[in-house]
Amino acid sequence: MFGVIGGTGLDKIEGLVVEKHETIKTPYGETSEPLAFGSIAGQLMIVFIARHGKNHSIAPHLINYQANIWALHSVGVKNLIGINTVGSIDTKLLPGDFVFPDQIIDYTYSRKNTFFDGVDNPIQHIDFTYPFDSNLRNHFSRASRMLDLKFHTSGVYACVQGPRLESAAEINRYENDGADIIGMTGMPEASLAREIGLNYALICPVANHAAGRGLNKDGISHEEINANSEKMALNIENLIKRIIGSYGD
Repeated sequence: MFGVIGGTGLDKIEGLVVEKHETIKTPYGETSEPLAFGSIAGQLMIVFIARHGKNHSIAPHLINYQANIWALHSVGVKNLIGINTVGSIDTKLLPGDFVFPDQIIDYTYSRKNTFFDGVDNPIQHIDFTYPFDSNLRNHFSRASRMLDLKFHTSGVYACVQGPRLESAAEINRYENDGADIIGMTGMPEASLAREIGLNYALICPVANHAAGRGLNKDGISHEEINANSEKMALNIENLIKRIIGSYGD
């Protein structure tokens, strides 16, 4: 079964029939919101959760990533798609593009980032050489090609603490570190998914150039980010439907 972690409104995808919402009790507290269970074309089951909660009310550093991942795993999700809007550090990545990153750098701090802390579960050191599932990423590319979307098959995702946006100097640092795109929610989502045994990969819509880059050399407006995100919403919906509807073909 597929799970999708994304923004508010993904459970309103055309063609998706939401059959129920369910609150899942977890050992790690409450999830961001109840899970939404549905089906596409009357066949494939899918589970949605908006990581920022109702009305985008939970800041990136306050999301209960442990509870969200544990709950999705507990109801039978095997393949998990994260929808993570990003800014582009590499100016060749334009607003409106999609990036399917193959690597990640974690700049976050103080987030509860493991199930294996030696308290609730014995310490384990998982392999994280390649953070994202290659089969899912390849399927994202095939689905995007079918829809004639502009996409990039790899990239390095820099995950920062938020909720503020970055300074131009910070973006310079991340670029020097090898990052191509920047967001606030890829970690510890990716590592927790790996720990619990989920196939996980990111779909990253580019909403803006990062601070000091491209069109945002002199600053970033939230109006621009929101406008670009709204423009991409239909493409995201169509991509999710294509991915899930054709998985295994």
